[in-house]
Amino acid sequence: MHVDVMTVPQPLVQMGALAQRAQAAGFSGLHLTETGRTAYLSAAVASQAAPGLELSTGVAVAFPRSPFVTAASAWELQEATGGRFRLGLGTQVRTHVVRRYGMPFEQPGPRLRDYVRAVKACFTAFRTGKLDHHGDFYDMDFITPQWSPGPIDAPDPKVDIAAVNPWMLRMAGEVADGVHIHPLGEPGYVARHVLPNVAAGAEKAGRSPADIDTIIPAM
Repeated sequence: MHVDVMTVPQPLVQMGALAQRAQAAGFSGLHLTETGRTAYLSAAVASQAAPGLELSTGVAVAFPRSPFVTAASAWELQEATGGRFRLGLGTQVRTHVVRRYGMPFEQPGPRLRDYVRAVKACFTAFRTGKLDHHGDFYDMDFITPQWSPGPIDAPDPKVDIAAVNPWMLRMAGEVADGVHIHPLGEPGYVARHVLPNVAAGAEKAGRSPADIDTIIPAM
């Protein structure tokens, strides 16, 4: 079990000190929830201020960014942390995505599933030089050395998603490496709904439920 500090990103001039305090207090890492400030920039500052601290976007909004842009940001953070970064993604809700970001929100669950697969295809492309993803929402098959960050000396970042309802929980078990539980989720909800649905999705994909991490906020 890892115990992290969950916080919204702070002004960048403050993030280094916050990361250092979390590390000095004995926390495993920081989970950065994207609101008015980007989680990725705060993670970058924290990675340099507190080497060894585990960092995660918990969660970043997926749809306003292309899968390639998200994958490249995660890749650089994984390199900067020496393999201690996790990419946490969520759909947000329609009003934010459509009216604040100006992006489409149709079929958010299937779109996020394709998004996760596309991000992982980009990770493969960064190592191999070959990009080949053709999904229901994202088609990506072009990369050159100039536009690739290239291989890194760390494993691919874990990709987690935020999920609440049964379909999304099963999808997390099918394609993600971890699932972020809503902060209002109580232990009975986790036992009755989260774990069984994640396990069902994992088994459908031929994966072990034990391979999917459960990330639970404590308020």
